[in-house]
Amino acid sequence: MVNYPNKRNTYHKAAASQSRRGMSLEEDINTSNEFYLKEDSAVIHKKPTPVTIVKVDYPKRSAAKITEAYFKLPSTTDYNGIYKGRYLDFEAKECVSLTAFPFSSIHEHQIRHLESVLRHGAVAFLILRMTSYEQDYLIKAEDFLNFYKTAKRKSLPYSWIQENGHPIPFRYQKPCDYLRVVDEVFGL
Repeated sequence: MVNYPNKRNTYHKAAASQSRRGMSLEEDINTSNEFYLKEDSAVIHKKPTPVTIVKVDYPKRSAAKITEAYFKLPSTTDYNGIYKGRYLDFEAKECVSLTAFPFSSIHEHQIRHLESVLRHGAVAFLILRMTSYEQDYLIKAEDFLNFYKTAKRKSLPYSWIQENGHPIPFRYQKPCDYLRVVDEVFGL
């Protein structure tokens, strides 16, 4: 049994503790954010996707199930919050490719949102998990946007990610300890 900082008791296989297989990036970020909140170092949350519910099935009152819904409007980025008095805004993406992150994985309204928050002084970035390599990278939004706008290709090469991205360490209590990297990269 493992006692996590949020007081949940979880049984954990020894083999799984040495690998990230089965853990999604968002789960890791959410776990890290819970830890940051508990230690009072940052307040960062996942933004809910705005949806309109059209149809709900009520087999019994305690088991209501949404059977039809649609997105109200395009969402912005996945996460935002405040850290050391600065507004943080970032998108989290997972990539299974060995060679590149496809631009089709990030939407135009997200690009516009990142540009907008940068204009207003936000600390903005992408967290990219290269699942084949079991490595997470923080990529400054400015660097990503410069490449995106000038690229003659439709993807971000893995070699560029290695050269310009900043590896995010895996830690037991903070499986995606991105704030440590934010401190280094943005000088906070």
